[in-house]
Amino acid sequence: MTRTNTLQLIRNATLVLQYAGRKILVDPMFFPKDAYDSLAGIARNPTIDLTVPVDAITRDLDGVLVTHTHRDHFDAAASQALDKSITLLHQPADEAYFEKENFTNAAKITDETHWNGIHIIRTGGRHGSGEILLKMGEVSGFVLKAEGAPTVYIVGDSIWLPEIADNIHRHRPDYIVINSGGAVIPGHEHTPILMQEEQAIALIRAGGNAKVIAVHMEALDHCRTTRASLRAAADAAGISSGQLLIPADGEVLIL
Repeated sequence: MTRTNTLQLIRNATLVLQYAGRKILVDPMFFPKDAYDSLAGIARNPTIDLTVPVDAITRDLDGVLVTHTHRDHFDAAASQALDKSITLLHQPADEAYFEKENFTNAAKITDETHWNGIHIIRTGGRHGSGEILLKMGEVSGFVLKAEGAPTVYIVGDSIWLPEIADNIHRHRPDYIVINSGGAVIPGHEHTPILMQEEQAIALIRAGGNAKVIAVHMEALDHCRTTRASLRAAADAAGISSGQLLIPADGEVLIL
């Protein structure tokens, strides 16, 4: 039987993957709108509400995949809502965090793992550059592969790097999910900590036949890249809407 593989953007970088017969939650941020202080002096965060109820997100969930534990990727509300016995896969740097949060089936992925027929490979990234990078800590991405399913590369919170180009060349993903909000830290506006329009276009050009799914926009007040600005940059670069997918919050994409 052929399974339908889908990706649903919930909000920011929170995704629900129906992949190889498993329901996987990625980077859950469940805080309601305006739950915590501004990051850029513009508005409280998150700037929008969840598009899907938490109980619907967590219903029949098989596992959780966390790229890193900044609160826009794993927050206190998610920790409270999730079953503490859920399989939770994470980078080595966050092992102590999930032990403290009392997740009994948390497992670090140092290099790669096999879980329920899915091969998951951890990749690196840089959440900024220069002195900002030192403050942002370690982040990861993940490549998912399974028989009969497309290969999906979740880049995570990173700027564009030769390492990411190497990962694309090595794994030949069918889909690449990028966090392209162009976020900046106040006082360091010229040092993005996420891909902005120019870097996203560079990744798309390096991606070959992969379809790129752009997320992590319009949910936090320090993200400068919008869906409209990214689409305009892609149009100017001759990149079609079939090659660059920019889902709305709550939208489901068939992979």
